[in-house]
Formats: sequence, structure tokens, C-alpha cells
Amino acid sequence: MTNTFGPDAVATWANLVTVGRVLISPVLFVLIDGRAGSWTALVLWFILCASDGVDGWIARRQGVTISGAFLDPLADKILVLGAMFTLVSEHVLWIVPVAIIAVREVSISLYRTVVGARGVSVPAKKLGKMKTVCQQFAIGFALLPLTAIRARPMWLALLWIAVVLTLVSGAQYWLAARKQTHAM
Repeated sequence: MTNTFGPDAVATWANLVTVGRVLISPVLFVLIDGRAGSWTALVLWFILCASDGVDGWIARRQGVTISGAFLDPLADKILVLGAMFTLVSEHVLWIVPVAIIAVREVSISLYRTVVGARGVSVPAKKLGKMKTVCQQFAIGFALLPLTAIRARPMWLALLWIAVVLTLVSGAQYWLAARKQTHAM
């Protein structure tokens, strides 16, 4: 399929899906019940996570845009960090791994914003995508009533694996930025 949208386009179907994820995320946060999981929250979590793949699929077919390259990771961060901080407030997650993830996510977002203003796009790397999937699974299992209490060690291990991937992928971005700075 040929690209429908050029790189400067803003009003695209992919961006519409991404903005929809951002707007629906607060509904998820309200539905999260940390005591024993929630089927409703889990279903909405699954839909919001799956829609990330949908907007990527649409973007690859209709044309990847600069706005989409910025909005999609931002939507991921809002969804994941919002769910994690809600689970912290529900006393399900410990603040330390969530804070580590949050610091990295905010740092990379700020970096993308600064270099984006200079016309430089910073697409997600493979390890960063793996990190996001690991975070999504950890949250999903914390929301799933069948595993929320009984399989706590499993999803906590996934969360700590996500922390490691978060730090390693953050180091990748930092090294790439440093290399780019020295090349100038």
C-alpha cells in the first residue's frame, strides 16, 4: 500500500487511535482495584495495549509521521505509568521499581522533545519495545483476578525484568545521544 500521509501530517488515523488511547486511559485508572484484580480493568488494559499495535500497523501502511513518532511513545508512557502509579496507590506495587521506570521514561521523553525540536526523530529501539511489552504483561497479570494474588511472585519478577530492560534501553539511548553529540 502506498503512503497516504507525509511525514509532517498530524491528522492521521494512526494518531487518532493514539489520542484515543490517551483519552481512555483515565477510565482504566479508575477501574483498577488492587485488592484482587479486576476483569473490567484487565479487558480495558488489553484493548488499550492492543490498540498500540493497531496504530503502528496503520502508520506503517499510511505513512509514519513525526507527530506519530512523538505521540505513540507518549501514549505508551501515560498508559503504563498511569497504571503503575495507580497500582502503587492501591498498595499492589512498590514505589521503587515504578519510580525507576518513571525516571527513565520521563528522561527519554524529554530527550525526544529536545532533539525533536531540532528536527531529529528518535524512534523506539527493539529493546525499548521489549521493555514496554514486559511492563504491559506485568501490569496485566497484576490486574488479572486469577493471578493478582496467587501468582504475585511471577508478575513481580516480570516487573523487575522490565526495570532491567528499562535501564539497559535507557543506556542505549544515552550512548546513542552521546555518540551523536561527539559526531557534531
